[in-house]
Formats: sequence, C-alpha cells, structure tokens
Amino acid sequence: MSNWTHRHVIDLANFSVADYDYVLEVANRFNALPDKGARKIPALQGKLIATLFFEPSTRTRSSFELAAKRLSADVQSFSPNNSSLKKGETPLDTALTYVAMGADVLIVRHSSTNIPEQLANALEHSGKRTAVLNGGDGLHSHPSQGLLDLYTLASYFSPNNPNTYALKDKKIVIVGDIIHSRVARSNLWALTACGANISLCGPPSLLPNAFESFVESPPPGIKNDPVKNRGKISINRCLKDALDGADAVMTLRLQKERMDENLLSNLDTYYHEYGITHESLKWCGKKVPVLHPGPVNRGIEISSRLLEDASICLIEKQVSNGIPIRMALLYLMTAIEN
Repeated sequence: MSNWTHRHVIDLANFSVADYDYVLEVANRFNALPDKGARKIPALQGKLIATLFFEPSTRTRSSFELAAKRLSADVQSFSPNNSSLKKGETPLDTALTYVAMGADVLIVRHSSTNIPEQLANALEHSGKRTAVLNGGDGLHSHPSQGLLDLYTLASYFSPNNPNTYALKDKKIVIVGDIIHSRVARSNLWALTACGANISLCGPPSLLPNAFESFVESPPPGIKNDPVKNRGKISINRCLKDALDGADAVMTLRLQKERMDENLLSNLDTYYHEYGITHESLKWCGKKVPVLHPGPVNRGIEISSRLLEDASICLIEKQVSNGIPIRMALLYLMTAIEN
C-alpha cells in the first residue's frame, strides 16, 4: 500500500489526517460487505495474526480475532494464565516465540506502558519483519479504540461518506476518568487531528489541568506533529457548562483497577455531578450521540435508561464498528512492503 507507511501501530500521535482518512476509507469498504452468506474474504489468506493479551479483555480481543478471521488469516491466541510467564518467561521472549512460529502481526495488550513499543523496537533491532499493533498499554494508548470511536462519530455526522472533515469544528465532550484512560488519550490525538474541539469534564482528581496542553508536545520519538492545525482542548469542571452546545458526548469508565488511591469519596456524588442521563443531555441544546468504550458501570457513568436508548446511545455501534476498523488496520499493516 503506497499510501500507508506505518509498519507498527503503537500510538495515534504520529498519524496524519491522510492516515485517518485512509483507515476510514478502507474500514468503510469492509463495513459495506454483505451481512448474509459467506463473510470471509481472502485478503490475508496465509497470514498469521497472534493476539498476545497479557491483560484481560473481552471486546478488543474478540474484535481483533473476528476481524482477522474475516480476512481469512490464521489466528493464534495467547493466554497468560496457561503460559510460560509463570515459569519466568518475559513478554519479549513470549513475543519472539510467536515470531518464530511465523506470526505476521502481534497484537499486544499489556497493563504496563510502552510494552508494545519496546517489543516493536526489539523486533526492528533484530531484523524481524513482524508488525506490532498496540491493543492497549497501561495509561498510554489504545489506537484501535480511538480509530473506531472516530469512525463511529464520522459515520454519525456523515453517514454516506465517513471522513475526517465530518468532525471539523465539532464540540466533543469527554467526561470522567481521564487520567487513567488510554482511550481518552487516543481520542485526543484522533479527534483534534480532525479539527474537533474537545471539552474535558471531570473532578480534579481524575482530570489534572495538564491535559489542556496534552497535544501541544509530540511524545518521545516523534520529532514533529504531522497535523498542522489541531482542534483545541479545554477543561470544565461543571458538566452543565461543558455540555452547552456539545455535538457529541463520550463518557468513560471509572477504572478502579488502575486507581492506586481513593480518588473519589462517593460514587453517588460522582453520578450526581458527572453521570450522563437524558436529563443532563438537555444541556446540549439538541439531540447528540453518546459513546462509551465499555464495559459500563451502570448508574455511575451513565444511566441504565440512556444506555438502552439506541436512538442516541452508540455503544453497540462502537462495538460493531470495531470489526471493520481492525480489519482495515490488519490489512494495511500486512500489505506494507518489506
């Protein structure tokens, strides 16, 4: 693929607007495939995709494996509970084992930040041509989730032609546990690249002021921002003010497993101040879509009634869109010339 230059997909900070449009275009082609009859295409026949999930996952892992199978790839799944990790094997040695088996792509999910990048660098250094796709690492990045959220929003605003321009000048509100969310970080890179303006909302313990300048400095290893004109990021502690004039709302799960201290005194108070409900959405001034990366804590981040309102809640659409987006990533990464 002459237009695609990313052998590894570790972060969205190095994606250009053209990269995002290319992924959306390819994903939309896959999404247009018939729902009935044979659902496999031979695009990755003979390729081996290995899912190395050192951290639990339902949606991401299943979505990647289904995406690979629909492209006719062979799939190997790694389970840490039944592996040599218990005997002292390192993640790198585990990865090299799958590379030795002929894996073309390693999809790596780990609770520690930068493990996928370290594996990619190690493979490059040793001359291996296996690609690494970050399935979520620590508090750092979740690129495929950021891309499927982008695709979901672009499809909502421009159903006939989902593209990055559909997000230009849109106000997207992201509410909740920003500090522990790799999904939020990926969305900040993706949505601002498309010209969306992001309003972050949450208590100071979950949303430090530093996030206002999150996209102003490229992360280590990236010399220059590939996007010339990004949207802006602002912080608002009041949900009512944040939602004023919003075009879409994304609420995030309270990631209790990542909290190393008691950052919230009372969940009922959190829901009262930051929970998304039909009533709070009236502050937007118009009908807006609601997204959530899942899994959802009902009655904490979002009301059960809103969660089940398919007219505005796009969570199921996010899940289904994850398949063509991940098909697109696997297709592009395996098609790149060695």
